[in-house]
Amino acid sequence: MKKTNDYIDVVFHKQDALLEVVLSSIKENGMRSMSVSPSSGKLLTMLVSISGAKNVLEIGALGGYSGICLARGFGGEGKLTSLELMESYAELAHQNLSKAGFGEQVSYMTGEALQSLEKLVGENKQFDFFFIDADKGNYENYLEYCIRLAEPGSLIVTDNVLAGGSVVDENAKQKKYTELMKNFNETVANHPQLESLLLPIGDGMTISTVKK
Repeated sequence: MKKTNDYIDVVFHKQDALLEVVLSSIKENGMRSMSVSPSSGKLLTMLVSISGAKNVLEIGALGGYSGICLARGFGGEGKLTSLELMESYAELAHQNLSKAGFGEQVSYMTGEALQSLEKLVGENKQFDFFFIDADKGNYENYLEYCIRLAEPGSLIVTDNVLAGGSVVDENAKQKKYTELMKNFNETVANHPQLESLLLPIGDGMTISTVKK
């Protein structure tokens, strides 16, 4: 799996100076390197662009790598709302989104994501694209909130669903969230309101369409 993804990154991803700066800033601030892979980021950009999404919700900002990829998909005409537990992470992400030219198009809600999601539901907010990349224990809760906040036909993309390959390979190093991801994938695959597919890119992404 790693060799396949390394090959994809080499052939299909061109060097991106801005995103390299983002990765460096994450490391310099003592944050874990948990950003999406280069090709996963490119896929996010393409999916936002192809779907025509203009109102994107991101759960898990980290240093802004995925936020930039999402914003590149809607260009100068969209809006990104990003939920992040840590205030310092949100500040760094906003700095990096500003460097990318999207500072005025992104807003951050800090604190527990479930509380922020409940607030968005209470405000009757709606989004047409979602990206989930946060604490794995709440993935199913995040998914249900995204469905509640979704316009018909919206896309929901979720990262890390292969858990380093451990969901399919018993010989792979098991992660603390391996079983969580197995259960989550089953939930997504069989959810009555979703049409979904898992793509083995990066650490695995599920792409779901919310049925109209």
